[in-house]
Amino acid sequence: MSSIKEVARLAGVSVGTVSNVLNRPDMVAPDTRLRVRAAIARLGYVRNGSARQLRAGHSRTIGVVALDLANPFFIDVLRGVETAAQRAELTVMVFNSNKDAGREAGLLETFEEQRPLGVLITPVNDSAEEERLGRLVARGIPVVRFDSSAPHSHGCAVAVDDVLGGRMAGRHLRERGHRHIAFAGGPFTVRQVRERHEGLSAVLSPDDRLTVIPLPDLTIATGRLAGEEIAARPPSERPTAVFCANDLVAIGVLQEMTQRGLRVPDDLAILGYDDIDFAAAAAVPLSSIRQPREQLGHTAALMLLEEANRPAGHEHRQVIFQPDLVERASTR
Repeated sequence: MSSIKEVARLAGVSVGTVSNVLNRPDMVAPDTRLRVRAAIARLGYVRNGSARQLRAGHSRTIGVVALDLANPFFIDVLRGVETAAQRAELTVMVFNSNKDAGREAGLLETFEEQRPLGVLITPVNDSAEEERLGRLVARGIPVVRFDSSAPHSHGCAVAVDDVLGGRMAGRHLRERGHRHIAFAGGPFTVRQVRERHEGLSAVLSPDDRLTVIPLPDLTIATGRLAGEEIAARPPSERPTAVFCANDLVAIGVLQEMTQRGLRVPDDLAILGYDDIDFAAAAAVPLSSIRQPREQLGHTAALMLLEEANRPAGHEHRQVIFQPDLVERASTR
């Protein structure tokens, strides 16, 4: 590989001038810039980003730990993160904890060693990783939680009001005459699942009936299992509507209803959560509680950059977005 000294020699300038062309081109005369860039192109010179970061004393990389990259929700969140990172000329390293606390712990240990500019994370457990996240902060690596709260108000966090989302779902189904509603989701160790169920339960009257279908995961496959359980019930015992903890589960329920010849929404109304693109594109377009996914990721990244660039003057805050109800054919 060619070196910066070779570029300077070929262009007939000092190493400092080459550095200015790379980092502060406005300080170099146009003719000199052209000569240096021609030398860079001829030699195929690529600057050493790692060495540059070591000299600067910090990384130009943001680490992201997503809870489940199989869920399109997190892909949309990452688009918002990348938009903010690109404008700041930062690189984004994305990792998937896959809802595995042990894997998450290993990733956080790696961040302690690699010293990124900052870390964005949706923790597997909102409180269990407090100590490990605190160690990152102690090393000068800011941490912002996304789609998560910050326990005890330590650190910044960006989330959506999932209790409100559950309440909106319950009101929507009750307004359409449903009095026996199922909730399909799990595990209940996941905060989002608990809070969406909590919101739904809060708006039901004593005369309403709530059937909980606990699931080990939030996937299309587990949604089909929930659909099996609902369809296997006698019509008199079958819920008339189901609120699913995310859209993947809702798609699985819809697939099972279709395969069994049950009509949506006539035999079963289905309401999802997240409003991923697949919800609107389903065979029966799914009603869903929409989260501002890209805005959530973009806001989290901006908060992280703010803390990384001004640690002394930074004040931690928690931003809570409100969800919206998107009504489609599956609940009409």
